[in-house]
Amino acid sequence: MLGQDERNVLIIRLSSLGDVLLTTPLIRSLKSKYPDINVDFVVKRQYSMVLKGNPYLRRIFFPDEEIDVTRYDVIVDLQNNLRSCRIRRKFEKRVVKFKKYSLDKYLLVNFKVNRLRELPAIPVRYAETVEKGLLDESGLDLLIPDSVKSRLTEDKQTIGICPGSRHFTKRYPAEKFIEVGNKLASEGFRVVVIGGEDEKNICAEISDSINGAINLSTENDLYQIAADMKRCDGIICNDSGLMHVACAVKVPVVVIFGSSVREFGFTPYGNKHKVVERENLSCRPCSHIGKEKCPEKHFRCMLEISSEEVIKCIKSIIKYD
Repeated sequence: MLGQDERNVLIIRLSSLGDVLLTTPLIRSLKSKYPDINVDFVVKRQYSMVLKGNPYLRRIFFPDEEIDVTRYDVIVDLQNNLRSCRIRRKFEKRVVKFKKYSLDKYLLVNFKVNRLRELPAIPVRYAETVEKGLLDESGLDLLIPDSVKSRLTEDKQTIGICPGSRHFTKRYPAEKFIEVGNKLASEGFRVVVIGGEDEKNICAEISDSINGAINLSTENDLYQIAADMKRCDGIICNDSGLMHVACAVKVPVVVIFGSSVREFGFTPYGNKHKVVERENLSCRPCSHIGKEKCPEKHFRCMLEISSEEVIKCIKSIIKYD
């Protein structure tokens, strides 16, 4: 809870795309409960588009800038690492820090001891860093400028596929996405493939292999991606930043979890969704962030998820003509 004299608040969350988006319910709810406060934010430049235009923020800083932390009454450190510690090193007032549960994540990954089962989603945990019961129910915020228009103009039922994720063990195989896309296309859906610069090759491979698919990959143009997503009836994706973007624009999401598990708190938030996963694999989770190869060399967590299961899930959460 903010004190009566705590009117200037600095939030620190430097990265990444999804993590920064997940702070937006806290920002909005803080300003709603304490309308007279000023909220500033420190974030890396490459993720600042997430917060640009946010009406609840006064100013956005980058970590390479000189920030006079002494002007603030309280710092909310949602990064809670050495980088954020350096930013607030001269601050002598109250600091509240996000609890990472690092030991519990280690126990779950390495010994399958699950002490995270009862924890809420990350946006709730971010908010509880400041005050329990603070959040409203409006989900994530992302302001798309009026000048950015979707490239999808034809009014046709559309499913977006987002095949990217930073780590291999969090990516549903391309051939599986192709199966999903072709089956949906054969039933009359328009299929679009969405991603950023790092996903250009996989987006091209998948879209070229799906009948009538449209490749909407961009050079990391977050607003264009969001505008295109908004015209979709549903999104199928991996555990990735774009999963959270889809939630921010309020499009139903099917997320495919491989090495990820719900206990880490990064499930779709405040949005209609379904999670597809293999719950009874003793090797899950093999990491809390993902790996570059399957440590068990079988990749069952993804390979055992059928295209039929994914299609059934997306049909169950969209308005299906």
